Order: sequence, then structure tokens, then C-alpha cells
Amino acid sequence: MEYHNAVLLKETVDGLDIKPDGVYVDVTFGGGGHSREILSRLGTKGKLYAFDQDKDALANTIEDDRFVLINENFRYIKRFLRFYGVKEVDGILADFGVSSHQFDVAERGFSTRFEADLDMRMNQDSKLSAFEVVNQYDEEQLRAVLFQYGELRQAPAMARVIVEERTKAEIKTSEQLKKVLKPFLQHKKENKVLAQIYQAIRIEVNQEIEALKELLLQTPELLKEDGRLSFISYHSLEDRLVKRFIRNGLFEGEPERDVFGNFEVPLKKVGKLIVPSHSEVKVNNRARSAKLRIAKKV
Repeated sequence: MEYHNAVLLKETVDGLDIKPDGVYVDVTFGGGGHSREILSRLGTKGKLYAFDQDKDALANTIEDDRFVLINENFRYIKRFLRFYGVKEVDGILADFGVSSHQFDVAERGFSTRFEADLDMRMNQDSKLSAFEVVNQYDEEQLRAVLFQYGELRQAPAMARVIVEERTKAEIKTSEQLKKVLKPFLQHKKENKVLAQIYQAIRIEVNQEIEALKELLLQTPELLKEDGRLSFISYHSLEDRLVKRFIRNGLFEGEPERDVFGNFEVPLKKVGKLIVPSHSEVKVNNRARSAKLRIAKKV
């Protein structure tokens, strides 16, 4: 079983416009597919730093003097690059979401396919797991998580049912959670709704939206002039943030304009939105919702 099939492999690395002696960062190392492709295009003086908070990914490390793997969340990118004496880089690659390995290992609790303890932690040392979210968040917090991150219209009713049911017994496993939420799992839409519920809880457990925002805010300072971003998102929440930050340098509202109506932003988009081909989706179904956006520092 492959750890993870890198999505949009060539397109994402092409987007970085690799310089042979450049310094690059792969903030979502996973199975190392994107990192290996970057290294294949670097010369002897090039350097690649990779981040992954999941200890399982460390088993995929690459034996190469040009490569350093950092077992940390990418939200701390600037801090840890400084530790290695790196203040500026030529490009940053990110392939957000869950790796195939995390989905396929039942006990990690990421997949709706398996009976497992409620976990969903990408960093297995983290104190917050799906169990705490489901059993300890109050009704208002649960409603917000399900509505904001799962985009579920029935979030208020779902939160109410979870709070009611857990007073009888703790909800410890995926099957118990499915049973509690069965009234909302309509025939033929069950898998779609379950995926939204799991997505919402997972994003909260791993603070994925906050981490993405922190990463984006650090990129203008980290990138050299004409340095590139090449970011793959898998759901509208992520993609919206990436798109808006590239366009406006902000996550909400509009940038300040001068008297002529012009405004300055640190990044400029390169090319159009890229999505996987039908042939790639056929080979790797998990690529179906991927969206690649490329930008450069101006």
C-alpha cells in the first residue's frame, strides 16, 4: 500500500519554477512525492526543507544531503527555518488535507469506512482529539464547528442530539457517532453527509484553518522577489482563503486603495486555477476535489 499518491505532481512542482540552486519548502511532506520531484530538479547547491507534524511520515524521509525533514506543524514555518539559518526561500509547496495513509490506517479515526476510536489527530501528541470535540464541546461550540467547517445546514439539530446522547454514555467510537447521527443520514446521501461531519470535526481537531492562515501570513516575508507559492486545496474553506489572500493579501474585506483606486498586494497569481485531469482522478479518486493555485511575490 502506498503511503500517499502525490496529487498534481508535475503541475505543482512546475508552478514553483525551480531554480537549480534555489531553496524550497514542502510544508506537507507526507509520502514525499512532491519533495522527491523537487529534489530531482535541484542541482548540488539546491536545498529542500520539508515539514510534517505526523510522526508516521518520518519513515518516508529522503537520504539526501540537500534535504531536511522537520517534524512540526507548518504554522511554525518561519520559526523553524530560522533555526536552520534560512530567512528567505525561492518557493513553498503545500498539498493540504489528509494523506492516503491517514485515511487508510483504521485506528487513526480519519475514515468513515472503519470502526475506530474517535481520534483524527494529525499530530499524535496533540491533546485535542475528536473524542474531546464530540464529548466536551458545549452545544454552541459543536454547532459552530459543524456549520462553519462542515457547511451543514442541520448543524443546530445535530449538535443538540450529540449533547443529549452523550449524557447517557460517552460517544467513543465512529460507529457510536454514526448511530447518534443516524436521523440525519438520509439514504443515498449518507456518505456525503458523514464526510462533511468528519471533515468538520477533523478541521477543528487539527486547527487546520488557523494553521493555513498563519502559513499564508508568513509567506510574503519568507519568499524572495519572484518566489513562488504552489498550493493545493481540497475543500472550499481552504481554497477560498488561498484565493482571497493571493488576490487581496487579506482573508476578509478589501485592501486600502490610494486616491486613484489602486492597491498593493504582496502576491500575484500565476496562470489559472488547475484541477486534475480525468485520467488522474481515475487512478487516484482522492484527487477529484483538488484545486491548485500558483502565485509569486511581487
